[in-house]
Amino acid sequence: MKVRYDADADIIHIAIREEEVKDMDELGEDIFVEYNEKGEIIGIEIWQARKNIIPEILKFIKSAKCVD
Repeated sequence: MKVRYDADADIIHIAIREEEVKDMDELGEDIFVEYNEKGEIIGIEIWQARKNIIPEILKFIKSAKCVD
């Protein structure tokens, strides 16, 4: 698995397998799942990562600091 971040486009791409994308579904606003020819999930893209991901990570870090 590889995780890449494109700062210019603000997109996180999680490649589960390095295969050709045959289809893609939008799961929700700014979240896309990529499929291979067998219909298996091979990747996930998260657009507007600064808005969608970073606040959630910060919440997790803050809550983890409170745990002894």
